[in-house]
Amino acid sequence: MRPFHYAFKVKDIASTKKFYLDILGCKQGRYTENWIDFDFFGNQLSAHVNRNIPKLDYCGTVDGVKVPIPHFGCILTLEEFENIKQSLTTANCKFIVKPQLRYKDSKGEQYTMFTEDFSGNPIEFKAFKNENEIFD
Repeated sequence: MRPFHYAFKVKDIASTKKFYLDILGCKQGRYTENWIDFDFFGNQLSAHVNRNIPKLDYCGTVDGVKVPIPHFGCILTLEEFENIKQSLTTANCKFIVKPQLRYKDSKGEQYTMFTEDFSGNPIEFKAFKNENEIFD
C-alpha cells in the first residue's frame, strides 16, 4: 500500500508541532513559517496555517456512536494504539470519542478513539483485532 498525503488547516505552527511531534511522536518534514509536513505513521501530513477552521459536524454514526465528518486518522497495531492512547491521556487531550471496542466478537472488531489536534481537527485512531478484516 502506498502512503497518502493530506493537507489541512491549523491555527499556528507552534501548537501544531507540540501535538504532532511531542504527543503523537511524528517526525517533522519540510516547513516554512506558514506550513509544516509530518510523517504521520508513514503518511505525509501538510499542516497549513489558516484561521478559518470549520466547526465539527457530528453527522456520521458508526456502531451507534456519533462521529465528526470529515476526519482523518490511521490504523495502528494494538500496541501502537495503546501507546497513543497513553500519550493522549498523559497530555490531557480531550477524547471526542473515548477509547472503546467496536463490533465486539464480530467481523471487523476494532479499538477506536477520536481526539482533536490543538486546532480542532478531528483525528481517529483505530486498531483491528484481525488486520485481514480492515477492508472486509
